[in-house]
Amino acid sequence: MQGKLTLVNPIKIDGKNVKQLKYDTNEITPELYAEAETRKAKAGHANGNRSGAMELDYPFHLYLGFAAILAVNEGYTFEDVERVKGRDVIEISVIGRNFIMKSEGSEGETSDEQSETSPESTTQA
Repeated sequence: MQGKLTLVNPIKIDGKNVKQLKYDTNEITPELYAEAETRKAKAGHANGNRSGAMELDYPFHLYLGFAAILAVNEGYTFEDVERVKGRDVIEISVIGRNFIMKSEGSEGETSDEQSETSPESTTQA
């Protein structure tokens, strides 16, 4: 998912007032994903999700949203985007949450037919 987020509260990055942030969750790399998890823990949320389900790990959603922004804004850092506040925090969390949650059409096939790449059964009926 890609798009542009218009900030309610613009932030300064490299001395410039930034009012809009591009993002693309499809560009999140394994390194950005791991860094999001690490930074979430450093922010004091290491044990915040007792369920173990990343779908319920709300601080992680925020940092994944940050990762989606960093993925397409060369030169931006986590420290830069951590300056957001107010409603912008929620909007960035939604970007991260949508990355975690399955969307319509992403479900696996439910057909009982064997696919071309599936090995044939070796058991007799």
